[in-house]
Amino acid sequence: MLKFAPYLLKTLWRHRVRTGLTVSGSAVALFVFCFVDSVQEGLHRITTQSDSTLVVFQANKFCPATSHLPQDYDQIIKTMDGVRDVVPIQVFTNNCRASLDVVVFYGVLPEQVQKVRNFDLITGSWGEFENNQDAGIVGKSVADRRQLKIGDRFSVGDVTVTVAGIFASESRSEENYVYTHLDFLQRTRGLDLVGTVTQHEVFVDPTFDALKVASQIDDRFRAGPVETDTRSKGAFQASSLADLVELIELAHYLGYACIGLMIVLVSTTTFMAVQDRIKEHAVLQTLGYTGLRVFSLVLTESTLMSLLGGLVGVSLAMLTLASAGLSVGAEAVSIAFAPSVSLAVSGIVSSLVIGVAAGILPAFQAARTEIVLALRD
Repeated sequence: MLKFAPYLLKTLWRHRVRTGLTVSGSAVALFVFCFVDSVQEGLHRITTQSDSTLVVFQANKFCPATSHLPQDYDQIIKTMDGVRDVVPIQVFTNNCRASLDVVVFYGVLPEQVQKVRNFDLITGSWGEFENNQDAGIVGKSVADRRQLKIGDRFSVGDVTVTVAGIFASESRSEENYVYTHLDFLQRTRGLDLVGTVTQHEVFVDPTFDALKVASQIDDRFRAGPVETDTRSKGAFQASSLADLVELIELAHYLGYACIGLMIVLVSTTTFMAVQDRIKEHAVLQTLGYTGLRVFSLVLTESTLMSLLGGLVGVSLAMLTLASAGLSVGAEAVSIAFAPSVSLAVSGIVSSLVIGVAAGILPAFQAARTEIVLALRD
C-alpha cells in the first residue's frame, strides 16, 4: 500500500478545501472527546486510591465546614491495632458546591506534611514554611491559576497566607491544595476551631484489613462526644463528589456523540470523493486493479483523513490540558483535567477505528463499480 501513497496524497490534495474541513471537524470532535475522557480518568484516579488510607469524618456531615472532630481523637486512634500513623487535618474551602475554581486549604502539623504527602517542592523552601505560622505550600495548579510566586500573599475568604513554596505532584488533583499550619488555620479570624479538626487521615498497615480498622474506629466513637464515619480515602472522595459523578457520567455520552459525529463527517466526505471519481475507479479496474484493491485504496483514504484529524485534535487537547491546569471540585475534593499517555493513545486509536468504520460503505460502493456504466456516465 505504500507505493500508492503519492496517489492517495494527490487525491486528498485535489479537493484540499473539503479535506481541510473534514480534518478540522474531526480534530474538534477528538478534542472534545479527550476532554471528556480526561475528566473520567481524573475521577477514576481519585476514587480508586489505596484502601490502606482511611478518612475519619464526623458522621452525618457533608461539607468540610460542618465537620468538627476533637483533635485528640488522633491519640486514641494511634493505639488501635493496624494503625501506622494518624494525621489531624483542618480543611477550609472557598466553595462547597461544584466549581471550576475550588481552592482547598489543608491545615496540617508542619512536621507531618513531608511524611504523608508525596510531592516535590519546585520552588521555595521547607524551612520557610515550617518557621512561619502564616506560610503556605501551594500546589502548582493553584499557583498557575492565581499567578502566584514565592513571597506573595493571597486571600480566600478569611484565610490569608504567604507563599513559602510551590509543589508539583504525580497526582494533578493534589496540586489544587494549599498546605498551611494546623494551628494557623484553626485560629484564623472567623473560624476559632482550636482543639477541633475537620478529619483525621489514618494510615493502615498493609497487613491489616482496612475495613475492619474503619469499623473499629467507628465503634470506638459511636458513644463518644462526636460520632465518626470512617471510609477508605477513595470511597470518601467518591461520596463527596456524588453529585458531580452523575454529571460526569452524563458527559460520557457527549464523548460518544463526538465519535458518532466524526464517523458521519468522514463517511460523508468519503462518499463525495467516491462519487467524484467514479470514472477514475473504472479506469483503474480496466487497467487490472481488482475490486479489493480499489476497496483498500478508498478505505485507506478515509482512514488517513480521520487519523490526521485525530492527531491534530489529540495534540491540541494534550497541550491545553497540560498548560491550563483545569479542575472541577465539590466539598473540598478536586478532579484535575490532566493529560496522559493512555488518553492520547485512546484518542489516536479511536480516530483509526473511526476512519475504518466510516470508509467501509464508500469503499464497498467504489469496489462494485461497473466499468461500462461508469465510463458511459
